[in-house]
Amino acid sequence: MSHTHHTLAPSGQGTVVLNIGQGIGALIVDTPGSLHGHEIEVSPVEDSATRTHAAVRARYVRDGVRFSMVIDSLREGRYVVWRDPVTPLAEVDIASGSVTEFAWPS
Repeated sequence: MSHTHHTLAPSGQGTVVLNIGQGIGALIVDTPGSLHGHEIEVSPVEDSATRTHAAVRARYVRDGVRFSMVIDSLREGRYVVWRDPVTPLAEVDIASGSVTEFAWPS
């Protein structure tokens, strides 16, 4: 499995709109700046072959810059966050109508 790494401009204020609600939630993964532009994959725990991914982007906030990846429209349930295509990093729970946050280990 290969992914194209994009050179992405920083996200501006208010540029993230999340599709969450009945039965679906979202995931934010906060990362070190060294992951800027890299794509992070997630999959349901019970189906590691069905993955979705998003790129880590610079996000300007009041305190400076944070680097994070955001995926919305995830069906509620337990998900694997993948360190790379073959190595699971962690499991997170996605709740209906909620945003789950996970901090990538340093």
